Amino acid sequence: MAPRLKELSMSAPVVLVTPDVRHFQGYAWHAAPSTYLQATLTQAGVMPLIVPAFGDRLDFDAILDRADGLVCTGSRSNVHPRNFGVEPHPSMEPFDEERDATTLPLIRRAIERGVPLLCICRGLQELNVALGGSLISEVQDLDGRMDHRAPESEVMAERFVIRHPVQVVAGGCLGRVLNADKVDVNSLHRQAIGHLSDRLAIEALAPDGTIEAVSVKDAPGFTLGVQWHPEFWAATDGPSQAIFGAFGDAARAYAGRR
Repeated sequence: MAPRLKELSMSAPVVLVTPDVRHFQGYAWHAAPSTYLQATLTQAGVMPLIVPAFGDRLDFDAILDRADGLVCTGSRSNVHPRNFGVEPHPSMEPFDEERDATTLPLIRRAIERGVPLLCICRGLQELNVALGGSLISEVQDLDGRMDHRAPESEVMAERFVIRHPVQVVAGGCLGRVLNADKVDVNSLHRQAIGHLSDRLAIEALAPDGTIEAVSVKDAPGFTLGVQWHPEFWAATDGPSQAIFGAFGDAARAYAGRR
């Protein structure tokens, strides 16, 4: 069980959170939505810190020396297609190349070092691309595929409504976390995994065959990527709580060994 907020201190495990780079008011902002930070703090019970998206100006090993986990967040932006050998098209936008230059090498190094890793939505797509996989755009336009995009609404709870099941692979990382063979999730994406990296194992599938969760086969530490958004309902939804709880437990175990 995650500790209460007042029990957290600077001795708590520190978890890095990836940002988006957004431009407004004349500034470049390196920011992450509060839903990810709240879920990491309250449900995982660890201290989230946003790492700036400065790409190869960062010493990734020096950063990871001070970290007990990594959360790769979702975003409205897409991984730039040149990262998986495809020429960009305006329909694939928006992009965030500063984020790509940070998250892709950071993911690879975190896996190599055994740092616990939780990747959500864009984060799952980054994980696949970082390990040599590819993405498909506008999945809803493919024959036999569902519309995985968010419902059109100004109300966030309606956009993030839990609305379709995923089949969980028996005996996998996610199956052990949830102790279930099926779970209902939300859906807010228009890109999805295309070619699956050879290093990834499928952990869950949507009814239309879209890959909804993965883990890293050869990772020395906890790794889980999900296409949906457990952070939004982490305070009230049991499966969402279980995902963040398992990640928090992995971060505490890693911190104890470190």
